[in-house]
Amino acid sequence: MAKATVLIAGGGIGGMTAALALLQRGFDVTVYEQAPELKELGAGLQLAANGTRVLIEMGLEEALKPVICEAAAKEVRLWNTGQSWKLFDLGADSIARFGAPYWMAHRGELHRVLTEAVLAAKPGAVVTGAQATGFEQDDSGVTLLMADGRRVRGDVLVGADGVHSRMRSQMWQSPKARFTGLMAWRGLAPMEALPAELQRPVGTNWIGPGGHVITYPISGNRLLNFVGLVENREWTSESWTAAGSTGECKADFAGWNPLIHSVIDVMGTPFRWALAARDPLPHWTQGRVTLLGDACHPTLPFLAQGAIMAIEDGYILARCLDESQADPASALMTYEGLRSERTAAIVKGSEANLHRFHNPVLADPVKAPQYVESEWQPDKVRMRYDWLFEYDATRLPIPA
Repeated sequence: MAKATVLIAGGGIGGMTAALALLQRGFDVTVYEQAPELKELGAGLQLAANGTRVLIEMGLEEALKPVICEAAAKEVRLWNTGQSWKLFDLGADSIARFGAPYWMAHRGELHRVLTEAVLAAKPGAVVTGAQATGFEQDDSGVTLLMADGRRVRGDVLVGADGVHSRMRSQMWQSPKARFTGLMAWRGLAPMEALPAELQRPVGTNWIGPGGHVITYPISGNRLLNFVGLVENREWTSESWTAAGSTGECKADFAGWNPLIHSVIDVMGTPFRWALAARDPLPHWTQGRVTLLGDACHPTLPFLAQGAIMAIEDGYILARCLDESQADPASALMTYEGLRSERTAAIVKGSEANLHRFHNPVLADPVKAPQYVESEWQPDKVRMRYDWLFEYDATRLPIPA
């Protein structure tokens, strides 16, 4: 029996993971990406064991080695004094406890490695300048509709077209955005220009009243990724490419530890975007069409799981289609059933961390250390994170 022809609308990390996992199982896959060319966009992302084990299983470890940093630990630090507490060990500890490493990477570099692997498996598998606007389906297949009038026929369609998904809009009412009142600054600082204390292979959560900062090394330890969040109810643009100025960014972190300002000073033009929360969709699938990643469960970045959820989605989708080749629609429902509860829990857990990072008590020099020691007590940390890292998309049983 010939395997299904799969169309993927959207060539981000989730779409490329799905494409590679399907190609490796013998499916004919084409990815349709609206951008005119694929570029190494974005900044850093964290890849915990539940994500890295999928990438390793797909054979990408060697290609990723030059561009990832294997973190030794994560820590929490107070916004003004810099007092620090170990959040958890990573590195060898991640491998020992969860069977896979914890990596920190540039989103664009991970995307490039995935794309190269997809194109090596099927030259011409990625079509750029192809804006998908909707679909038509019947009992025998699905047709993807393009803005320029093109129509592409396949057996299955995967909407991997992000938080503003057109595929989702045709299938369901899109979840309403709830702006959190937070604005994020992001930038990349050359590691060689930073104080030695910031050059360690450690991920750091700086927490304070009304804001927090996350820093970690990427790109083979050549760059430090900076994400700084502050309360700002006036900024409501979700674009990642809205440029600000160094002065504006520094003003938003007035009074914060000098180490924070040493990063802002050398990271070039900072970019900013508004953070919006959305409820996860209760359903992802209609017939031969399904969704993955931000198209069905966009999440706030406070558990560092957004990209990993898309990676898990893509891999499990491929496994489900492979297990039920004779009935693609049933395979898509199996995929949704396996993924919806976990991803909804991550969306809710991420939103809960927002309030944990921004508690007003952090302004009190006496109560702040007590609050950190209570909220990041080792048993609480394990309860919040172990269930994330233990999940194994490569071995999860697929119902018949």
